[in-house]
Amino acid sequence: MYNNQFNSKKNKYGATKVILDDGTKFDSKAEYQRYLALKLMQRANEISDLTLQPKFQIFPSYKNKSGKKIQAIHYIADFQYIDKTGLLVVEDVKGVETPVFKLKDKMFGYLIAMERNDIEFRIVK
Repeated sequence: MYNNQFNSKKNKYGATKVILDDGTKFDSKAEYQRYLALKLMQRANEISDLTLQPKFQIFPSYKNKSGKKIQAIHYIADFQYIDKTGLLVVEDVKGVETPVFKLKDKMFGYLIAMERNDIEFRIVK
């Protein structure tokens, strides 16, 4: 069911979180609206294997010279799906591109170019 509740608390960028009856959470109304559109596309067999919050390691963990473990860096997108041509599409819905997002976007772009050329990355405004 797509009944939703809008949280009255907004984040610092003005986005309002959306929580579905099943507990699925979205960081913004725009992300929720994109989810609804993707669900319709999946029902119409335009896309398949819709996944929420896919996680990609963009930099591995390691131990520095003093032996301290440095955590891996991950990129968590909003959606992932297979389009009609068989291409794996990763999407992120963005209203504001923060400095952290811009850095991870560059790192994820490098990962795609060098190791995962089977992925098309899209930013949805």
